Formats: sequence, structure tokens, C-alpha cells
Amino acid sequence: MMTDPIADMLARLRNAALARKETTEIPHSNIKERLAEILKSEGYLSDVQVSGDAQRTITVTLKYGRGRVSAFKGIRRSSRPGRRNYVGVDAIPTVLNGMGVAILSTSRGVMTDKDARAQRVGGEVLCEVW
Repeated sequence: MMTDPIADMLARLRNAALARKETTEIPHSNIKERLAEILKSEGYLSDVQVSGDAQRTITVTLKYGRGRVSAFKGIRRSSRPGRRNYVGVDAIPTVLNGMGVAILSTSRGVMTDKDARAQRVGGEVLCEVW
């Protein structure tokens, strides 16, 4: 049993990028699928595919630049099961002065910090990517 599946997903992405892997597989959940889609739309991943019927998996294709440098330099879990990190709309963090992205779980779904500010909604800060 896994106590923090989101941290496991982020560790898989970080390890795959450090090993210069083309793709990696992650066990499926709806929140992890939405998180991967946000990372794709922000330009940190190339492709996200969900496959399988009984044991669904998310296959993520990583994105690299020149010299096989990963599209993201760092990825950090902000809120953990032992210490949840909830913020109001005025306290939503900016990552590297807007160069990175914070991903929040709000009452309106999982979204980026920019979308949360635009919709004037706070929530739980899941992770930060830069």
C-alpha cells in the first residue's frame, strides 16, 4: 500500500528524467491523470496516454531540450499526507517569479496557480514544478 501516490508519481517523473528515459508508466488515478495533463499543457511533458482496462496506467512521454536536458529542472511535493498545505487566493505561491508553476487542488478541480488566481479560488498546493 502506498501512503502518498502523488509523491510516487513525482518521484517516477524525476527519476525518469535523470535517467534520460523516453517514457515512464504510472499507476492510474484521476488526480494523477489531471496532474499529468497540466504538466503537458505547461510544456513539461510531451504526451500523456491512459491505457488498460482493469489495471489502468498512465504512460508519460518526457520532453527534452538540446543535449537531452529535461524540460523541468525541479519538481517538489508541497503538501504531504502528514502536513497538508492549504492556501487562500491571496497566498497562492509563485514559483521562480512566474517561471515555474504551482499545481493546486481546489473545489473547482486541479489547476495551475495562474488559473486559481484568475478564478479567485484557493486550495491545497499539491506540487511545484520549475
